[in-house]
Amino acid sequence: MDHTTLSSPPAPAAVTTSVDVTLSNFKAEVLDASRTQLVIVDFWAPWCGPCKQLMPTLEKVVRDTKGAVKLAKIDIDKNQPIAAQMQVQSVPAVFAFYKGQPVDGFMGALPESQIKQWLAQLIQTTGAGGGDSDGLDKALKQAATLFKEGDIQTALSIYTDIFHKAPDQVDALAGLLRCLITLGQIEKAAMILESAAPALASQKIMDPIRTALDLARQAQEAAGSLHELKDKLAQEPNNHQARFDLAMAAYATQDAETAIHELLEIVRRDRKWKDDGARQQLIKLFEALGFDHPAVVEGRKKLSTLLFS
Repeated sequence: MDHTTLSSPPAPAAVTTSVDVTLSNFKAEVLDASRTQLVIVDFWAPWCGPCKQLMPTLEKVVRDTKGAVKLAKIDIDKNQPIAAQMQVQSVPAVFAFYKGQPVDGFMGALPESQIKQWLAQLIQTTGAGGGDSDGLDKALKQAATLFKEGDIQTALSIYTDIFHKAPDQVDALAGLLRCLITLGQIEKAAMILESAAPALASQKIMDPIRTALDLARQAQEAAGSLHELKDKLAQEPNNHQARFDLAMAAYATQDAETAIHELLEIVRRDRKWKDDGARQQLIKLFEALGFDHPAVVEGRKKLSTLLFS
């Protein structure tokens, strides 16, 4: 792959997210630019296989920051003085510049999830893009995106870092707790919530967290009997308690679709079972998962059809 292929398409004039840097424009595009923006410098070479893997990933992650970060790409074969100044001995080598100074870096081709975590934490700790508040908002949004994409560990790391630096940040606490619950660390989440300042714990955003904790505890109790419950239902399809327990066991294994399906099936077969218990559990589950969760969106439609048909 030649240099032209590796270069990213031109960015819109309003937001330059990627630029090829040489000795003549290094000061302007890296040092000067980093005084108001986080600049990631990628040292690469046309003959370097890992460089070809890393660059598209860097470009994608940087684009996702919506202008908070710029990527500067430096071909070491054509810019030996810069590589020597930065003591680059192998490629790919990546450095982060802020306020005219290198602040962090890594060597080699890291996976996208690690680069996202590294970059999100840099944005949050440096306040790159417009001050501490703006950096905090960007880090929170990045963590929320990672959570939705299923990268729970990285999201947890970012939420934890934010909460340690800003212990009054309720969105960070809520995100941290959601990550722990999703990872099955129920008691740790409960302890953190119980020890949280009343001003945080009493906020409305914590209501679905408490619901999620309650459901997670129920799910843990049923999780070990998943196969037995399936076998039991195959023999006794009208055993609503077994179906209810199966729903909670599925929820414990992050199978939201099955959990919702089984509870909907109870509503379809016997709406009055346990004083409308299946529908009430569905509402709790919807709240815990979040109303924008794809399985919840579909589940709510099906529930409405059952209730009003």
